[in-house]
Amino acid sequence: MPVQMKRIYEKVEKNDGVRVLVDRVWPRGMSKEDAHLDHWMKEVGPSNELRKWFGHDPDKYDAFKKKYKEELKNGDQQEELQKLKELTKQYNKNLTLLFAAKDEQYNQARVLKEILDRQ
Repeated sequence: MPVQMKRIYEKVEKNDGVRVLVDRVWPRGMSKEDAHLDHWMKEVGPSNELRKWFGHDPDKYDAFKKKYKEELKNGDQQEELQKLKELTKQYNKNLTLLFAAKDEQYNQARVLKEILDRQ
């Protein structure tokens, strides 16, 4: 199933398919009704320490990506990542990874999309 990404603040579209929020923290100003979520997988997001260290600094993205993948392999997020992988197989429609970050290029959803696209 195709994996897409978009900011949670963008308009909900029919081709979003299964909508999964992959942020550890609930997005500011977003109500649960307006989010139209199928799943909130907050545990798959980067640890608070890693998230704060990264701060969406593009210069730190490569190091963030490496550290985040290590967390996903060895940390508490491993089980949630497995559940996310299963979602891609379970549904016969698109899966959209939702995130709140303003930066659409340097964020955890992009790392997760790369992992899911390679499975």
